[in-house]
Formats: sequence, C-alpha cells, structure tokens
Amino acid sequence: MKTGETFQPRRLDTPLDKMMRQHGGRRSRTHTDRKRGRYIQARPSDNATDLAFDATLRAAAPHQKRRVEQRKQVAFAVQPMDYHRKVRVRRAANLVLFLVDASWSMAVAERMSATKGAILSLLTDAYQRRDRVGLIVFNKDRATLVLPPTNSVYLAQRALADIPVGGKTPLPAGLKMAYEVLKRESILHPDVQPLLIILTDGAGNVAIGDLPPQEEGYRFAEQIAYDNLRSVVINMEHAAFDQGLAQTLADHLKAPCYSLTELKAENLYDAVKKEMNASIK
Repeated sequence: MKTGETFQPRRLDTPLDKMMRQHGGRRSRTHTDRKRGRYIQARPSDNATDLAFDATLRAAAPHQKRRVEQRKQVAFAVQPMDYHRKVRVRRAANLVLFLVDASWSMAVAERMSATKGAILSLLTDAYQRRDRVGLIVFNKDRATLVLPPTNSVYLAQRALADIPVGGKTPLPAGLKMAYEVLKRESILHPDVQPLLIILTDGAGNVAIGDLPPQEEGYRFAEQIAYDNLRSVVINMEHAAFDQGLAQTLADHLKAPCYSLTELKAENLYDAVKKEMNASIK
C-alpha cells in the first residue's frame, strides 16, 4: 500500500523550543542526578555528593567568626549545613513510539495511506532532530514491533512499506507491547524522553487474557498512565461513524485525543512537542 503525501511538520514557537533549536543534535534538556552534564546551578544538600564548591563556600563564609574552634584545625570551616550540590542538565534524545492499528477497522486504503504519510513526516523530522523512533502495529491476533527504536529514516520507510493490513483488532496486545518497549528503553536509556503516539479508532475485539477486549485494553492504558509514560491518541475513525472509543481510550491514558484531519492539518507535531516539553518541566 502506497504511503500518503508527506508534509513539513510545523515547529512550536515557545521559549523552550527556541532554546532547543539553537543546538544541533539532541535538543531536549533534562535534569539528571548523574555526575555528568553541565553544571547550571546549586541547591542545598544534606550530603557531600557532587558538591558545588563555589556555592558551599559562599554558604559557609558568613559563619567563619562563629566557628572559632573548628578554625583552629582548618583555615576555612565548612559544616554539613553549608553543603550545596550541583544541579546538572544533559541533552537527552526523545523517543517517539508509534502504535498503529492495522486491522480491518483501519484498512480503508485512503485512511491507511494518509496514516503512513503522516507517520513518515514525523519520522523524517525526528531524524533531522536526532530523535529515536519506533513503530508497533497490531492486527489479527498479535502486535508486532516492525521498527525497533532507531533514528534511521531508511529503516522507517521500509517498515512503513511492509505494514500488514487486515484481520481483527488486538488493541490490548498493542498497548501491552508499547508499554514493554517504553519500559525497556527507559532502563537502557534512562535520560530518554518517551512519547507514545497511538493511531487507532479505539476499538478492540481480541483479548490476551480472560477480560473483555475493551476492558483489558483500558487496564493496559491505565498502567501506561500510572507509570507517567506520556501518550497522544490519534482518532482514525471517520466522524460520521465515531463512537467515541478513541476518546475513551485517551481518557484512560490521561492523554489528549486528536483526529486524522487535525494530523493532516499539521497540528499533531505541536501536540507532540507540547507533551515532550511538559515532561521535562
């Protein structure tokens, strides 16, 4: 199935995004507890781990006259109450994981073509910004990781060209796999900023366990939300047939829900960046 027309995603015009665009490569900045990254400020601390010497000395300076006994042993008296630790920031890559419903409910050629075009547009922009991207599709009775997280547009194009279409809708399997991929990536790359983009009409009719498919899907969605994994739902159903299932899924994910029309209008990228920016505040 051919890929739909791509478009140039519009950039956000926020102070944070402007700051990010001043630098090449990995542009999202995140606070880190590791002893790596650029030292930007100091904060009081109850231990001497990654000590900010300048701030610690400034905090101790006003107390020197009162620390007569200690200064008999040292020239400058520092106590634990003076400790300040370094606050560091590192540039962290974003991870955008696409979860695509490829069942018969999504199999109308025009909609799947448009979906592929929109995904490729976002993938291409992600590569230019050095983000990592991944792609999961679910249909028939399973979910498949067709593109493990990568920054290769070539691999992404191949994955999009080979998306299998047809069959039932194992929504729970897709959400479960997306959760597992994001959790694994958070262990391998602890500074990554993850975002899950789900393209579906919200319907599920194949379960993994004993629960009804929709209820089981909502359980996995709630787990994703509980672990603070940010997500965006793109409603792929035509407005005339929309039963509100995509919005209900988004509610369980505590995520915004947009339509494919809004996606083609180039507004999805704004939503994605807003979600990314919110994750590092």
